[in-house]
Amino acid sequence: MVKMEIIEESAEKIKILFKETDRAFANALRRSLMSNTPKMAIETVRFQMGSFDLCLSCSHLNPAAVARDSSGGSGCDNCGKKLEKEGVDYNVWETNGALPDEMIAQRLAMVPIPTNHEQFHYEETCPNCKDLVHEDRGCPACNMIYTCKAFGSEEGTTVTAGDMIYLGDQSLEIPEHYRAIPITKLYKGQMLEFYATAVMGRGSQHAKWSPVCGVTFVPRQVGILNVKTRAKMLWDLNLEITAKDFDKDGRLEDIAKVETLVRELHHVGDGTEVKVDFNDAITVEEVPGEFIFSFETDGSMAPQTALKMASAALSTSFGSLEEDLVAAL
Repeated sequence: MVKMEIIEESAEKIKILFKETDRAFANALRRSLMSNTPKMAIETVRFQMGSFDLCLSCSHLNPAAVARDSSGGSGCDNCGKKLEKEGVDYNVWETNGALPDEMIAQRLAMVPIPTNHEQFHYEETCPNCKDLVHEDRGCPACNMIYTCKAFGSEEGTTVTAGDMIYLGDQSLEIPEHYRAIPITKLYKGQMLEFYATAVMGRGSQHAKWSPVCGVTFVPRQVGILNVKTRAKMLWDLNLEITAKDFDKDGRLEDIAKVETLVRELHHVGDGTEVKVDFNDAITVEEVPGEFIFSFETDGSMAPQTALKMASAALSTSFGSLEEDLVAAL
């Protein structure tokens, strides 16, 4: 059975030591993390289009010219004030920012959406929607809706992910660390208003549904002190690793220190004048069946959550394969 030991962990990154396994397992888990881990991401965006008159008395948006006195309007739909003079009674706003709607939608798709696997489902497996045709699917159990209404300014206003408001539990707002992600920039007279719907998906469908990046694994290595006298050439460089870091058997097993040792050996390795004299006084060897696995999430979920969901997806895949093999054979 595979054994696992967490080496380092933070809110977004994790490094794990796998024991009693092989490259096939590590690679299968890597692929599952990237392709089969469930994640929420924005799939559709509905933009509000047109020109509007903003009443300066109550900040209500009226359809362009409808409330203006000059066009025979009855006044602001909200407070009834006559909109007579632009800049005094009202300001005109238009949804004509510099970026096309398609580019804004693409940026929104890559914003990390908090993913609660216990609360939300895939649309095709949602208890409320699975029996409906695709066009009719979408409920609070499988859809998350965000809204945004932003206005420009003379000096320019950057619209960020933090301007998106979730229509529901506040715990599912965009995480604080990612609220500064820029979406577009608006200037005087420009506005942006949209409703964005996020659904559950997999990285195998689109990159926006892949919750991880930098997924790597390498064999675990240990340092071996072969010749103490020649190793002194490395110690004399006054780097970080010293003879005291090796145990009485001449082994260095601390993972972080071995990584440092590998870097420092470049000072006495290929391309240096002392390589011949150093002559592998210290070497590194791979530990059979042990791998160091690391990855980073996009902030939509914790690393441990991503690992658990990827493992569950991998287990399901192998279970399905086993059933198919039994049926075929």
